[in-house]
Formats: sequence, structure tokens, C-alpha cells
Amino acid sequence: MIENSESIKLIRDCNAELIPSGDKIKLIKGEVVKVTQSLGGNFTLFLNGNLVKIRGKDADAIGLEPEDDVISDTEFHSKQKVDETLIWDKMRSCFDPEIPVNIVELGLVYDLKILPIEPIGHRVEIKMTLTAPGCGMGPSIASDVKYKVSMVPGVTEVGVDIIWEPQWSKDMMTDAAKLQLGML
Repeated sequence: MIENSESIKLIRDCNAELIPSGDKIKLIKGEVVKVTQSLGGNFTLFLNGNLVKIRGKDADAIGLEPEDDVISDTEFHSKQKVDETLIWDKMRSCFDPEIPVNIVELGLVYDLKILPIEPIGHRVEIKMTLTAPGCGMGPSIASDVKYKVSMVPGVTEVGVDIIWEPQWSKDMMTDAAKLQLGML
């Protein structure tokens, strides 16, 4: 286990996303990072004054066991019925890199639709919001949701729309989320 304040030298090159923009970058072997958060299989790292996110499959770059997250094979899964519960579980593994509560418990997910696409599988359409219109985490969170939901068997396309109505408020959070953030 890595302590959040511990400096780590990257063992290998790996792909990452800049936070909050979601821009793709490459981290270079030997760069020194600090882990600021490790939730939902992703790691938020502090690097040269910036926050970046790496996926669990690249955890070996920071000396941890990589998470196996092979994306489902379209041909194999196209005839399966999509398990909506599994989609919600995948979304519960998505976190704002700055808030230690998942997006479902925060009340950010407003709508989920599963639409058949003959003959290749299913499209999942997700409508969600952010905690504030000025929140720069939108691209990063949407990217994480798309990536994780795309791993659900039978899902061949994922669309994430960030909407602003109704406007999010702390009343949309579950009691467990409020308790975790000290709001109860």
C-alpha cells in the first residue's frame, strides 16, 4: 500500500489524463509523483504542480498490482442482455478526483437508458451533472464513466451527456454520502 504523502518514481512510461481537462498525456519512466487519491480503480497523482489520473491497468507504473480491465469483445457479447445493475456498479466506481464519494452516491447521475443496436450490441446513454457548472472535472469524470461502462458485457457504445437541469444540490446526495463528507 502506498501512503498518499510518499514520493514514487515511475517504473515505466504510462498513459494518463490531465485533471481537470481530461487531455491525454504520457508519463515518463523516472518521473516522481505522489498519489493523492486511489478510488474506483484509478489513481490521482500529483506531478510537477498538476493532477493527473492513471487507470488501474497502469498501477504497475507506480509499483502496484495492475487491475485487469479488458474491454468486452463486441462479437462475443453482442447477443447478451445488458445487466443494468452492473452498469450502476461500474458508475459507483467513478469518482470526482477531488471528492472521495462516487458519482452515484453524490446524486450526479440523472438518467440511464439501454438501447439495442442490432446486430452489434447495446448503446448506453447516461445523463449526468456536476456539483457546479464551473467544475472543470467534467471531461475527466465523463471519460471514466464511458471507459468503465464500456466494459459491461453487451455494451458496445456509451454516450455521456453532462446536463445542468435540474441543477444539482446537496439534497441529491444519499445519506451515506452526506455522512462521509460530514454534512449530516
